[in-house]
Amino acid sequence: MHNIIKSIFYSFPVRLFTLHLRSNLLLLGMWLLLLALLSGKLGRKLGSQYLFLNPEYLGEVNFWSFFLLGAAFGGFYMTWNLTTYLISAHRFPFLATLSRPFIKFCINNLILPLVFFVSYLGLIIYFQVYHQDTGLQETFIKCLGFLSGALVLLWLYLLYFRLTNRDISHYADLVRKVSNIKKSIAPGKYHLDLDFIKQDSNRCRVDTYLTESLQPRLVRSVAHYDSSLLKRIFKQHHLNALIIQLVGMVILIVLGSLIDYPLFRIPAAASLFIMLSIFMAVIGALSYWFAEWKVTILILFLFSINFFTSFELFSHRNPAYGLNYQGPEAPYSYQRLQAISAPAQVAQDKTQTTGILNRWRERTGEEKPKLVILSVSGGGLKSATWTVKAVQHADSLLGGRLLDHTVLITGASGGMLGMAYLRELYLRHQLGDSVDLYHPRHLDAISKDLLNSVAFTMVSNDLFLPWAKFESGGYTYRKDRGYMFERQLNENTHFLMDKSITDYQQPEREAIIPMLYLTPSIVNDARRLIISPQGVSFMMQAPVGVQRPGAVEIDAVDFGRLFTNQGADNLRFLSALRMNATYPYVLPSVYLPSRPGIEVLDAGFRDNYGLLSATRFIQVFRKWIQENTSGVILLQISSSEKIKEISPGDHKGIIETLFIPFGIPGQLLSLQEFEQDNSLGFIYELLGPEQFHFIRFLFRPEKGNKLRASISFHITEREKQAVLGAFKEAENQSSLRQLVELLRP
Repeated sequence: MHNIIKSIFYSFPVRLFTLHLRSNLLLLGMWLLLLALLSGKLGRKLGSQYLFLNPEYLGEVNFWSFFLLGAAFGGFYMTWNLTTYLISAHRFPFLATLSRPFIKFCINNLILPLVFFVSYLGLIIYFQVYHQDTGLQETFIKCLGFLSGALVLLWLYLLYFRLTNRDISHYADLVRKVSNIKKSIAPGKYHLDLDFIKQDSNRCRVDTYLTESLQPRLVRSVAHYDSSLLKRIFKQHHLNALIIQLVGMVILIVLGSLIDYPLFRIPAAASLFIMLSIFMAVIGALSYWFAEWKVTILILFLFSINFFTSFELFSHRNPAYGLNYQGPEAPYSYQRLQAISAPAQVAQDKTQTTGILNRWRERTGEEKPKLVILSVSGGGLKSATWTVKAVQHADSLLGGRLLDHTVLITGASGGMLGMAYLRELYLRHQLGDSVDLYHPRHLDAISKDLLNSVAFTMVSNDLFLPWAKFESGGYTYRKDRGYMFERQLNENTHFLMDKSITDYQQPEREAIIPMLYLTPSIVNDARRLIISPQGVSFMMQAPVGVQRPGAVEIDAVDFGRLFTNQGADNLRFLSALRMNATYPYVLPSVYLPSRPGIEVLDAGFRDNYGLLSATRFIQVFRKWIQENTSGVILLQISSSEKIKEISPGDHKGIIETLFIPFGIPGQLLSLQEFEQDNSLGFIYELLGPEQFHFIRFLFRPEKGNKLRASISFHITEREKQAVLGAFKEAENQSSLRQLVELLRP
């Protein structure tokens, strides 16, 4: 038994694996990072696992999308072999004496990739069968595509090295003729004394290795070989490895320049594999050239990147398309906010909005109609799909009375994507176009994937500083993942919302469609930025702030008033939607042309349910509502659980307890719900329970579904079916009956 254990321990595969554990932790971290991403342990709420387990290509998940993903994985696997060969081969000089040494190295370096591959394939099968409701035959075809892509890439790599790498028999005669062999294996590498290695003083002991036929072979001594001959072999192999790694980087950059063409938008996970291949190659190069100094050099390299990208020449800040960034910047100060929310300005905007309310009342044909405000939650494409489904279903049962009675739409990210699209369809219907507002194809359109193209652009374009440009509203901007998000959303929704903000001004003013407030959060001071084609200065502070200046803080900003001179009316509507849905890392923060510069993120950081805007609107127009309506219906459409399980706080170790205070920010939505419940209580007191009705349509995901918390711009087939069937739940049926009763003619 002792001899068996000893022979296993000193076999080349095991010695390579232990060497990686000892010396190549940064490279091992790449595998662990990938495993965390595709299993959902990391980036679960952003939907990272969807990219790896359900790759899309040309809008389809099929054999070819998995083929491309498999090819990229094959490239990553070979980069792993190239990099570890580059920094580890000198420890095993017997390799230089073998025929096809690199191929044998790959075979013996298979333990970690094999474990990862089997785990990956198992997760793909589970995800496709359980979350996508894919049949076993179709799942088998997809797995076959993944395996085929990986094998094709491996074959191409191995063919290249078979044609370019030379073994010891090729160099034997050459070395005899060449008297001056370079002392270094690669530029900048310290001198490697192979004679010292041959004396067995600095080598990893290996007794056996696996051949191409997976048969064990004894390792032969290399003491009788000339050191210069061994150097020449390693040098040539390393050069070929560096060439292949450079080619991978060039491919990624070329793909990034072709993002406008769907044919070249490979699955995002494939891009991630290529990107991590490049990172692995860089780490390998640093380890190879700088040895013990590699960590120090890597830290200096990161600090250098941070330093140089602080200069405008090497940095890129995402703009809001349609705004003018070339002229004078808008002053952003408290004095400026006070000026644009002065009593005279507020009175003017209130008068204009009151006119809209009067025209809306006339259009309903009722003396005192019920006024409906829709507030929709964020939550990615699940929220967008649920919002469209809920409004379609309720409006169809009410014969169109829900949207006809809706005055205002508020909310965050995904929900507002859905409502903006449905409102555009409603506008076209109102103008006489033959639009079937309740057709299922609209659900298909809004639920189409947005994550894949965004992630692809991030890794193939944004990491190398965006350089391609495009024109919008008469101004020129750079293409990045923000641009790609808008383009993909535009394609998914058949270009119906390819408009500027001002294009909705007249339809809203004539009360043809409901008003829509987009409220991204300002990073600088946590205020909300309210984007609307109408003047909304009355939304900047509670009404008492106008009556008694200084009594309350100004907590919101009228976008149109602040950026009048920067072309606020010219803002692209899709850019406004993106600003309202800018989740960190997934989409770039948007910088506005102000002084100091304003940076905005997702509306959900301040108001994920749109209730802040809804309750303030009610508060501002309370008198008009009481005199001209029979009450307010605040209809909330939410895709997140209202009452959540309490997380246990006991049985934590001393290290875990250090991080307990940082858990509060993770309860952001719960904190918002507590505050907004307080606001709802205030409105009940303000209007009275007979005049104010709060109704909620809630999508409650399946219990036990580990993906239920995802707020990704991707929705699985299982999630989509769950959304479509959510109205069957008793709670939603009860809410629907209440809504129908309140809006009954």
